[in-house]
Amino acid sequence: MNTSDPAQRSASTVRHVPDTASHSSAPLLSTSLLTDQYELTMVQAALRSGAAHRRCVFEVFTRRLPEGRRYGVVAGTGRVLEGLEKFRFGDAELGFLSERGVLDEPTLEYLADYRFSGTVHGYPEGEVYLPHSPILRVEASFAQACVLETFVLSVLNHDSAIASAASRMVMAADGRPCVEMGSRRTNEGSAVAAARAAAVAGFSATSNLEAGRRFGIPTLGTAAHAFTLLHDSEEEAFAAQVEAFGPGTTLLVDTYDVETAVRSAVKIAGPKLGAVRLDSGDLVEQAHSVRALLDSLGNRETRIIVSSDLDEHAIARLAAAPVDSYGVGTRLVTGSGAPTASMVYKLVERDDDAGNPVAVAKASTGKTSHGGAKQVLRSIDDHGRAEAEVIASVGSPEEAGYMGRALQVPLVIDGVVQPGFTGAEGVQRAQQRHQESVAELPADAHRLSPGEPVIPTVFL
Repeated sequence: MNTSDPAQRSASTVRHVPDTASHSSAPLLSTSLLTDQYELTMVQAALRSGAAHRRCVFEVFTRRLPEGRRYGVVAGTGRVLEGLEKFRFGDAELGFLSERGVLDEPTLEYLADYRFSGTVHGYPEGEVYLPHSPILRVEASFAQACVLETFVLSVLNHDSAIASAASRMVMAADGRPCVEMGSRRTNEGSAVAAARAAAVAGFSATSNLEAGRRFGIPTLGTAAHAFTLLHDSEEEAFAAQVEAFGPGTTLLVDTYDVETAVRSAVKIAGPKLGAVRLDSGDLVEQAHSVRALLDSLGNRETRIIVSSDLDEHAIARLAAAPVDSYGVGTRLVTGSGAPTASMVYKLVERDDDAGNPVAVAKASTGKTSHGGAKQVLRSIDDHGRAEAEVIASVGSPEEAGYMGRALQVPLVIDGVVQPGFTGAEGVQRAQQRHQESVAELPADAHRLSPGEPVIPTVFL
C-alpha cells in the first residue's frame, strides 16, 4: 500500500485523544483549526466513501474585480506557505475536535498523520491578476487539498484586497513615498498582514513593529497628539522630542494652531528640521501655506508629511500640493472600499476510478466555473505592453499562437515549500514582481475612475 498519503492508510487504530481543557490557553502553534467545520466533515464523508484518496486539482480565482477596479494584486502567498508548514493536527487540535464530537475516530486518526504532500503552483506574489486568473493551483488528494480551503482563502482574500488598494495609492502618489499606519484600525493579526501586503504593493514603510520584525519592512514613527498634550506647552513638547531624536525628527504641527506650531518647530529644531506632519483640515491648502512658511523661514529642505483618512482619491487630489510623503491608515487596511478580493477555491479536476483526469465545473447561476487544470499566459504586444490574460484548460496558450509571459510558478513540490517565497526575502521578491507587472500594463491601469479590467481575459 502506498502510505505517502494518510488518506490511503487504514484508520482502524483508534488514537487516544486527550481532553482539551489543558490546552485551551496554549499558544497558536498550528494553523489547522483556522478553518470551517465542513472542510473536516467532508473529509470524514470522503474517507467513508473511498473517494478521499482521489487526485484532485483545486484553483483559487475571483469571478470579478471590485466595482471600478482595473486590476488586482496577488498578496498573501508567502503567508499561505508559512501557514501550510504549520498545518498540523496535534493533541490540542484533536482533543478539541473529539470533545465536540465533530469527527469520528478514523477521521481523527487520519488527521493526526496529516502532512500536505501535494504540489502547488501559482502566480508569484505581487503579480497582477484579472477576473478568473487561477492565482493558485493545488494538486493533491481530495482529503489533503480540501482542508486547506478556508485557511488559503482567508489569507489571500484579505491580503490581496489590501495590496490591490495599496497599488492604486502608490500609483496615485506618483513616486512620493507612502507609509502604512493603520494598525489601530483593524485587529492585531490583520494589522501585521496589512502592513506586509502594503509593502508588497510598494509602500515604503510601516508603523507596525511586528511587521518590521517578521518581514524586514522599514518602520517609522515619532509622536502623536498625546505627546504634545502631555506637556505644558507645544514648545516644551517639541523641545523634548528634538532632544530625544535630534533635529531630523518629524514634528506634528496641527494640535493647536498650525502656523504657530511651524514657527515653534523651526525655532527649536532649526534648519535641519526633518519634517512636519499635517493630520487634519484641508490638507491641500495647508500644505501650500506650510511650504511657503517653511521656505520663508529658511527651511527649504524640511519635508511635509500628510495623513488623515487618505485613500487613492485623496492622494490624487494632493498631486499638485507640495507634499513629500503620505501616511495611510484606515482606508488602506480596510481595502479602500473593497475589504475582500472575493476569491474562491474550487475543484476543477479529479481522477475517476481508473485514475484518468476528469474536468469538473459548477453550473450554478452567477457562480459558474471553468473545469480543468489551467495554464496561463499574459499576452504581451510588440511594445512590451500586456494585452490579454490567456487561460487554457486544454493544451497551452503557446500552442494557440499566443506569445508572452507564463504566470504560474512552482510554490510547493511534493509537500516541500520552495525557497524564496517566505519571510523578508519573499516580500522583497514580491515588491520587485509587482513593479515589473504593473509597468507592463496599459495606461488605463492608472485611472481611478470606474471602468472595465485593464486587459481582457481570454479562455481557450
